Amino acid sequence: MFFLRKLALQMIYPLNVSLFAALAALALYQLKRTRVGAALLIAAVAWLWLWSMPVFGGWVRCQLEQVYPAVPIEKMESADAIVVLGGGTESPFPPRLYPEVTAAGDRMLHAARLYKAGKAPLIIASGGAGFRMPRAMDPEAEAIQSILEDLGVPKSAVLIEKASRDTHENALFTKRIADERGFKKILLVTSALHMPRALEEFRAVCPETYPAAADFEIIFGGELTVFDWLPDVRALEGSSRAFKELVALAVHKIWR
Repeated sequence: MFFLRKLALQMIYPLNVSLFAALAALALYQLKRTRVGAALLIAAVAWLWLWSMPVFGGWVRCQLEQVYPAVPIEKMESADAIVVLGGGTESPFPPRLYPEVTAAGDRMLHAARLYKAGKAPLIIASGGAGFRMPRAMDPEAEAIQSILEDLGVPKSAVLIEKASRDTHENALFTKRIADERGFKKILLVTSALHMPRALEEFRAVCPETYPAAADFEIIFGGELTVFDWLPDVRALEGSSRAFKELVALAVHKIWR
């Protein structure tokens, strides 16, 4: 089931949908269905252009990120534990010597800030080896623990959940630790783009879960230029992640 979920999401990314539509258009041309093929090819290009435009991708990401805006540390709830989700690290696999921080590494910075501010006595690092990672790689939770220690959080204050492979399993397996420890109230730390879906998953099993969003990608201000309307590979990558979140969130609401 896990593999099928991942495969289904991969297939409906804007780039893949456009490629499949273009291939179908070529097949229609071969069958002399030129009008239908031309219309499908135009639709494929338009769909890919739309999701590749910085102005559109930025708008979609902003809609997700502003569901749970940033909250100053002093105004955050106190809780029994802080849960920080994987996705912000790379394991120390050769040629790396130490765990590396990715673009979503703000998750760990924010978790460390919350801990040092006394918002919770423990942090739960949640994340397994992941779908695309070689089996020899360490679970993300262990990399998170190592980086948190570098940030001044004692190793003894970080609990490890290293079996989960996606957000759904993050919630289920973290719930087991929470039940064992008697935790009721949780501060959930993840990227702002990911927070709406992650919070839905966690609140389904841990109702007293409160958002502590980090890693905001879209900033306010600035004027649009012609380049914001032209296809950009970084915009496509960002909007594809937003598309994934929207689809997964919709599926969760339907099947919950």
